[in-house]
Amino acid sequence: MRPLAPVCFPLLLLAIGCAGSGDAVREPVAGPPAAVAGPARGPVRTFSYETLEGRELSTASVAGRLSVIGFVATYDVASQAEARFLAGLFRDHTPRINAALLVLEASENRPLVEAFVAALKLPYPVALADAPTIAGEGPFAGLHHVPSVVILDAEGREAFRHVGLITQEALEEVLRRIERENAR
Repeated sequence: MRPLAPVCFPLLLLAIGCAGSGDAVREPVAGPPAAVAGPARGPVRTFSYETLEGRELSTASVAGRLSVIGFVATYDVASQAEARFLAGLFRDHTPRINAALLVLEASENRPLVEAFVAALKLPYPVALADAPTIAGEGPFAGLHHVPSVVILDAEGREAFRHVGLITQEALEEVLRRIERENAR
């Protein structure tokens, strides 16, 4: 039988070398994501989209409350789950918060988006994003992955951003943190 040391030692050195110094940015593994800390949250996110009902989803229409905006696509199963989590959040926390969905799809997909909304019986405003927003530019720069969520404070400044699926319970925890920070 051959000793394992000649094979295992180089693998061990490789593993130690790949471990790095800890400076790399890593996604959290467990627990709800942390909200952006501190009252200074940067500029107001100025946006305006037309909802499927012909109303306006804009900085002005959500002003005065915390607003949870989901970014989804109809072809993504995780987006369907996110839309449902937002529906529960909206149901449990209205009128304390606003909720809305921004679909990152071109306007020619409107019939598909309408079917998505009807099938899920979504109770909050839903709008189609414009081309710059779909490309990850515009008022929510860098956010073009689905599903994603942004929480705006009452003034329309971004207080939280999460890329990937996030549960209703985790969103509720983030909202509580933001409210505690605002109370200071």
